[in-house]
Amino acid sequence: MTNTAITKEGGPSRQDMLGVYLNDHLAGATAGSELASRMARSHRGREEGVPLSRLAVEIAEDRSALLTIMASLGIAVRGYKVTAAWIGEKVGRLKFNGRLLGRSPLSDLEEMELLRLGVEGKAAGWRTLRALADADSRLDAGHLDDLISRADSQSAQLEELRIRAASRVISHPSPPGPAALDTGADLRELPGG
Repeated sequence: MTNTAITKEGGPSRQDMLGVYLNDHLAGATAGSELASRMARSHRGREEGVPLSRLAVEIAEDRSALLTIMASLGIAVRGYKVTAAWIGEKVGRLKFNGRLLGRSPLSDLEEMELLRLGVEGKAAGWRTLRALADADSRLDAGHLDDLISRADSQSAQLEELRIRAASRVISHPSPPGPAALDTGADLRELPGG
């Protein structure tokens, strides 16, 4: 049985729904922070290394800001969600990217896109809290405005990095791999061939 307060209408209370919502955002922030840190490490010494390192620090700070906001609202952290997000990020590294050993350039593009989606979700969460700040004195509207602005800046930076990664992966033809050399199929037999 959960420890959820029930309103007179029979559903969970506003505070309980806010707790679920913010814990879901915390889970996303945990996975995003792990991904950003790993991306910064994997790009160390490359052109993208410096902006990714800065983004990783900011994303970790944003996660801490969320924890502080949750504490100010009296919302407990649901450890199982945080742990599941952490594990999910680790499992997400195991993807078929066209290479058995080493990192595929496609990984850079996919991870930039995933991290940007996470930042957009985080910005939406900040905007939701900003709307609540007008009625809840426990929320600092100015701080939330700063977090929204920073998320917008992060999104723009990630879009620039994503475009560069896409250019490297998609715009430059690469030599055919072993599978492309001999597929055993007559391309004229394929639809569109």
